[in-house]
Amino acid sequence: MSLLGNLLWIVVGGGLIICVQYLLVGLGLCLTVVGIPWGVQAFKLAVLGLLPFGKEAAPTGDLAQGGLGLVLNIIWLIVGGLGIVLTHLLFAGLCAITVIGIPFAVQHWKLTKLALTPFGRDIRDIR
Repeated sequence: MSLLGNLLWIVVGGGLIICVQYLLVGLGLCLTVVGIPWGVQAFKLAVLGLLPFGKEAAPTGDLAQGGLGLVLNIIWLIVGGLGIVLTHLLFAGLCAITVIGIPFAVQHWKLTKLALTPFGRDIRDIR
């Protein structure tokens, strides 16, 4: 079922646009040595943005949840996350207009929360 959901997501749910947006942000951040940690997060989110069905974001339980994670998440929001969050909210609203698009709106909402605070979370398969 997740294969069908992911295929429909890429075509009609905005998954390809979201993935390209994450990749562009990640490439821009990786051009600087300082931005590499945020670029790596953007690449992880690009994969999830392309194929979100069957995956979840779970807390990692490491240092990224403490003060360091807060600082990293604030910097992320300033340099690239805010635009991506707004894109997810726009697509969630557009998808929620139709009954068929509601599962896609739910995925955009899940990705919105993750785009706000990507540090301290790990992407796992849903079991």
